[in-house]
Amino acid sequence: MKLFILLPIILFTNLTFSQEFENSYTIDLNYFRGNVMAHSPDLHQLITGHPDGLLVSFSQKTNGNKDWHALYNYPEYGGYFLYQDYKNELLGENFAVGAFYNFYFLNRKLSFKIAQGIGITSNPYDKETNSKNKAFGSKVMGNINLGLYYKKENVIDNFGFQSGFLFTHFSNGRIKSPNSGINTYCLNVGVNYVFDEVITIKKDTVFVKSKFTEPLKYNVLFRTGFNESPIVGSGQKPFYHIGFYADKRINRKSAIQLGTELFLTTSIKEYIRFRSISFPEKPVDIDTDYKRVGIFVGHELFINKIAIEGQIGYYVYRPFKDGAPIYDRVGMKYYFSKKVFTGVSLVTHGFLAEAMEFVIGVRL
Repeated sequence: MKLFILLPIILFTNLTFSQEFENSYTIDLNYFRGNVMAHSPDLHQLITGHPDGLLVSFSQKTNGNKDWHALYNYPEYGGYFLYQDYKNELLGENFAVGAFYNFYFLNRKLSFKIAQGIGITSNPYDKETNSKNKAFGSKVMGNINLGLYYKKENVIDNFGFQSGFLFTHFSNGRIKSPNSGINTYCLNVGVNYVFDEVITIKKDTVFVKSKFTEPLKYNVLFRTGFNESPIVGSGQKPFYHIGFYADKRINRKSAIQLGTELFLTTSIKEYIRFRSISFPEKPVDIDTDYKRVGIFVGHELFINKIAIEGQIGYYVYRPFKDGAPIYDRVGMKYYFSKKVFTGVSLVTHGFLAEAMEFVIGVRL
């Protein structure tokens, strides 16, 4: 997945509204149909039709009792269920559940959905029975969905509709190979139902926002997990990514990051050994250092105790030159306090995932 498609979140217009309602709940049902993005040569034989599916979301509207509700123009949050049929017997069908946010702008007529969860596939890769499926190397995967809709509620009593675009992504973060992943882009139509009375929204006539300042902060973090080299069956190996970066809050929502990190990915060490023995026509020294050092810039979006970050980096030290020297990462954090956080992130090279990282860190 191209990670920085999440960056439109940063561009939300800071519209301010006052709302007069208690907690309210909505359910929406969406049908989508689209195409697979052929970001890898392994996928061409798997694109035989137009995938379609259903996305069901149950959400709670924010009511303004916390500062961040107004700051983000009263978003919604909740849980979702997704079903997707790839119209290909090798890929089969996928199912996913997870959590999401809906953010509103343009006078609440346009909705941006960001959803993340866990998915399963009916037809994962199998060496004997499904060897052509290089997209899903494991039955359990991660799922990310992005949607941009025109949404109208309470058109006929409590019923409304929405229509727009949906992007879906399934990948196991190369915890197990093969794992090219699948991205689809789709058109979406659906209906929604608001369980409570019609919401009254009044535009504020007075805009008062206190200035937000914060000194430069320094972050130390440790990322770890397991991944497998591109060689199918080579086995999961641990990795350890140690990072340091400085961040500067530019407003209540956003911080800019600049940092460096050390990659100790032991599956690369095994991959170097494999390449040195198995491909003498493309010589690789078995003693080539597997370690990498990167520098990166990033952005962090703060939503209450949750934060979403995106980074793009460049390897300044990379003796084993396999693939592009540029990497990117998207992640989600949870702040236990102002100084301690945990989270999960996905690091990729373009559309190809390398690792699903579990994170612990401090912000000083």
